[in-house]
Amino acid sequence: MPKTTTQKSKKSTGKIVLIVIVVLVAALAVAFVWYVNDYYHAVDVDAYLSSNETVQVIQVDDGILFCGGNETALIFYPGAKVEYTAYAPLMMSLAENGVDCFLVEMPFNLAFFGMNKAETIMSEYVSYENWYIGGHSLGGAMAASFASKHLDELDGLILFASYSTSDLGDLPTLSIYGSEDGVLNMESLEAGRNYSTDYTEVIIEGGNHAGFGSYGEQAGDGEASISQEEQWEITVEKILGWM
Repeated sequence: MPKTTTQKSKKSTGKIVLIVIVVLVAALAVAFVWYVNDYYHAVDVDAYLSSNETVQVIQVDDGILFCGGNETALIFYPGAKVEYTAYAPLMMSLAENGVDCFLVEMPFNLAFFGMNKAETIMSEYVSYENWYIGGHSLGGAMAASFASKHLDELDGLILFASYSTSDLGDLPTLSIYGSEDGVLNMESLEAGRNYSTDYTEVIIEGGNHAGFGSYGEQAGDGEASISQEEQWEITVEKILGWM
C-alpha cells in the first residue's frame, strides 16, 4: 500500500528531529572539550615538585603526596579549571611544617567529578592519626560536601577562598581568604558560616583569590598587594595555629 502524505510527513519530521538531536549532542561535546581544555596552567612550580631534605614528593594514584613523615595529613582539592600542580608550593610548605599533603588531580580539572577521591586516599594511607580535608574555590566546596558525609573520619575542614553548602555539625572548620578576592561569592561565604558550629575565619590582608596557587592572574580577581610567597607563608602560619 502506498504511503500516505501524513506518513511521509511524520517520517520526514522524525528525520529532522534526529538530525537536530545529533547536531546538538555534537555541539555540546565540542563545547565541553573546549571548556575543560581552557584552564589555568601551573607557573614556575618545578622546584616544588622534587623531593628535598625534609619532604619527599611522591606520585600516587590520585595525584601527588608531599610527605614529611608527619602524623597529620591534609587532602587538598584544587580550584576549578586550575592545573593541580599550581598548588605545589603551598603543599610543600605545609609538609615542611608538620602537615603531609595529598594534592589531588581531578578529572577535567574539576573537583565536581572527583569529590569522593578522599575516601580512597584515607583507606589506603591508614597510618595517619589526624585527617583534614580542604580545597580552593570549587575544590573547597566539594571538600565540604565530602566532609559533611564523613564527619566522624575527619579532624577538620579548611576552606581556601571557598564556602560550604552542606551541614558540617561541630566539625572544626577554617575559612581563609584574601581581602582583595574578587572571585569569591561573599553572600555564599556568609551563608556558609552557619554550617559549622566550630567555625574560624581568617582574612589575609592584601591577598587575593589566585594567590593560594601559582597560575597567574585569574579573571575577575582583585589585585593583590602582597606577593604569592607572602600569601603562602601567612596561609601556612594560620593553618598551623588553628590546628
